[in-house]
Amino acid sequence: MPELNEVVEKLNSNFDQFKKANDLRLAEIEKKGVADPLLTEKVEKLNKEIAILDGMKGQILDLEKLAARKSFGSGDEAGEKLEKAASKFAAMVGQRRGIPSDEKFDAAAMKEYKAGFAEMMRKGDHVSLDAQKALSVGSDPDGGYMVDPDMGGRIITQLYDTSPMRQFASQQTIGTDSLEGTHDLDEAGAGWVGETAARPSTGTPQIKKWSIPVHELYANPAATQKLLDDASVNLEAWLSGKVADKFARVENNAFVNGDGVGKPRGFLTYAAGTTLPGQIEQVNSGANGGFKTDGTGADVLVDVIQKLKQGYRSGASFFMPRTLVGEVRKLKDSQGRYLWAPGMDAAAPSTLMGYGIGEFEDMPQLATGSLSIAFGDMRETYQIVDRAGIRVLRDPYTNKPFIHFYTVKRVGGDVVNFEALKLIKFAA
Repeated sequence: MPELNEVVEKLNSNFDQFKKANDLRLAEIEKKGVADPLLTEKVEKLNKEIAILDGMKGQILDLEKLAARKSFGSGDEAGEKLEKAASKFAAMVGQRRGIPSDEKFDAAAMKEYKAGFAEMMRKGDHVSLDAQKALSVGSDPDGGYMVDPDMGGRIITQLYDTSPMRQFASQQTIGTDSLEGTHDLDEAGAGWVGETAARPSTGTPQIKKWSIPVHELYANPAATQKLLDDASVNLEAWLSGKVADKFARVENNAFVNGDGVGKPRGFLTYAAGTTLPGQIEQVNSGANGGFKTDGTGADVLVDVIQKLKQGYRSGASFFMPRTLVGEVRKLKDSQGRYLWAPGMDAAAPSTLMGYGIGEFEDMPQLATGSLSIAFGDMRETYQIVDRAGIRVLRDPYTNKPFIHFYTVKRVGGDVVNFEALKLIKFAA
């Protein structure tokens, strides 16, 4: 993979070429009513190259972050990381049992536990007495050592790295079956009063309770017994990676489009309006299935920004599917300036009108009436709720010769602040 600075330099160069070619295309359309097909092809080619380079830049940054937090290093650093993992593991066990964490569970115990867990994955119930002893720290009345609290932390960490929604929304881990809070529906009344004037009662703010239940989500990766017997790979890492990938794809779709029945409710499923709570304001683009083509197509982006209260703008981003990023890259303001801009330096992300862009592939593609762009502070808008603990059951019987690792977690999600997000509806 090329150096980050090389990618940034190429990205900026391609964007300069893209702007020049697109300006020529727009000028031809304005003058002749149609653009040269070769020029249009050049614009689209440059647009695709920019998208690839922009994505490559993000991948390099992610790899650098990953290298900086490698699970295993050398010397004292590795020991410190293992101690931290042991401390976190003990705290999770204590939380599950409702007792203080076990301070005696140290790095050595963590190594024994991981070795025992790998043996359990390979052999199932036929593990050695030493492995059973090491695994007993994670046992509970519901599943014994088949429940792996440490796996929960590992999977959630990977979900955060791979799931766009978790990178933007608020997250909370609970030990019950739901998370509750309140909507503040209005403000307290107040007024000016003279020194001796009467002071009648003022309005009292109204509140409404909300509750986000957790729903059951599962994954069922499989491996042959021969592979498990012979594999020299880290089986715990393999399992957590497989499960995190599956959970991320299923969760993301529910957080965006879920109907709330047996799954989280998505932010696109609420009615249009400004009556809070229960409605999310929608702003029409002015054209069916796209932006207006009379030079005012970008106006809807300005409108949606202005409709969001100032207090939410500092944490706001645009959210849209990846293909739509290529469309907004062509938009210009009334002064002829492009609204999309690459990051000014290696660490800076690309922006749209100065705001970050979250690529949500589960949002709909452009179509008449589609809600394909959202703008707002997703951390204020959406609450993800994880039930503590992820259950792993080894199943060697259902589909021989494969060993299935039936993994279950409970997760919920819903909008808790309806005014912190606005949606663009592509309709006239």
